[in-house]
Amino acid sequence: MEQVLFSILLIIFGLVCGFGLTFLVTFLREGTLSKKIDKMIEEANHNADKIKRDAVMEAKEKAYQLKLEADKDIKEKKSELKDSENKLLQRESSLDKRDELCQRREATLDEREEKIIQRQKEIQDEQAKVEEIKKKQISLLEEISSYSKEKAHDLIMKNVKESMSREIAVYISEQENEAKLTVDKKAQEIIVASMQRYSADIASDQTVTVVSLPNDDMKGRLIGREGRNIRTIEAVTGVDLIIDDTPEAVVLSSFDPLRREMARLTLETLIKDGRIHPTRIEEVYDKVCKETKEKIIEYGNNALFELGITKMAPELIEIIGRLHFRTSYGQNALQHSIEVANLTALLAGEIGEDITLAKRAGLLHDIGKAVDHEIEGSHVSIGVELAKKYGENDVVINAIASHHGDTEATSVISSLVAVADALSASRPGARNDSLENYVKRLTQLESVANDISGVSKAYAMQAGRELRVIVEPDEIDDLEAHRVARDIKEKIESTLNYPGTIKITVVRETRAVEEAK
Repeated sequence: MEQVLFSILLIIFGLVCGFGLTFLVTFLREGTLSKKIDKMIEEANHNADKIKRDAVMEAKEKAYQLKLEADKDIKEKKSELKDSENKLLQRESSLDKRDELCQRREATLDEREEKIIQRQKEIQDEQAKVEEIKKKQISLLEEISSYSKEKAHDLIMKNVKESMSREIAVYISEQENEAKLTVDKKAQEIIVASMQRYSADIASDQTVTVVSLPNDDMKGRLIGREGRNIRTIEAVTGVDLIIDDTPEAVVLSSFDPLRREMARLTLETLIKDGRIHPTRIEEVYDKVCKETKEKIIEYGNNALFELGITKMAPELIEIIGRLHFRTSYGQNALQHSIEVANLTALLAGEIGEDITLAKRAGLLHDIGKAVDHEIEGSHVSIGVELAKKYGENDVVINAIASHHGDTEATSVISSLVAVADALSASRPGARNDSLENYVKRLTQLESVANDISGVSKAYAMQAGRELRVIVEPDEIDDLEAHRVARDIKEKIESTLNYPGTIKITVVRETRAVEEAK
């Protein structure tokens, strides 16, 4: 029991001691923290005072700097104001001097004006005296000449009018002659410049084609048994196959260059292949027809590309390509059309016309020749119908219709096409003809003039480009000579076919011959 009590007492004592120690430790800690807090507050107050002092010093320094800058600006402004004041004083002084000069000039001008007024009065007085003297002189002249002033004036005006009328007539005549010479010269310059800027190779086609053979035995194979091969070739191609004694060659004859070319290609293919019989001939010809059509389209497209022409109906392009196989006096129709297109464009460029439209009109002017052997009518009328059918411009249609003078030209381009067509056809080497036909044409030309009443002799000159006609002076006077020239022109146009133009010159000459003895 005692032990239990003793244990309880020990526990109570331990608790009391524990509480006491805990209180003591807590008290000591609170004292230490209070000191630290006081020290920290003291340090914070010290730092705050230091920061306050630094801020005050910095503010004072900034205020001083601002004061210095303000003083500097004020000094600069004062200096500028002083300079402005000096300038204003100088200007004021200059204005005073100018005012003084103006006053002096005004005074001088007043003096001059007074002098001028005085001089005018003197001049008026002198003029009055002169007029009085003039009247006296006129009166004296009227008495001496017995002419009044009005009558003399009318006489002088009449003489001046007659003199001026003659001078004006002479001047007008000279100007007209000069204008004609200038116009002709300018036209020649334009044509020559255009011809110099365009040049084309001279080439001619014939109406026959020679096909070379590897040997003379091939002639027999072309003829075939009982002539069936040659008959088939002529029937299919539409050309005449001439086999004569010429070694290793046969001749294809036809006035249609397209058929002749297709026949040539057919023969060359058959010769290379070696199989020559009617069936094979027809097969090869059909193949050549397809290839030729492609070539025709290619020729047409190449012509358009060369001239820079776009937007044309495909059917019309094919017809243009067919011109490659047409000729006129040995001149290739497509090359002639391209040449006319280029010449027309050059002429149009010289006078400021539409170059593209001029090329189109020049290219299509002979389009009717491509199908004139298939359709009835002249190549001009056929060409007009084709152009209308494929929606060509009215200027192009008129150029086709008027390039041979069948229709009146309604535009400058139509006239240029006619000029270019004549240039292309008449230039040396463009067309060829046999000597027999040449002589026949000249004879016909001379006979046309010789049939006219009053014509003494007629001579064809310059390869038929000029007809020199000599008339009887007793039968034909100067006015009749013009009528004879016009009659010959109309007769040539209605009866003869000729390329280009023909110049007709009628010569009337009277010679009086006497012999002194």
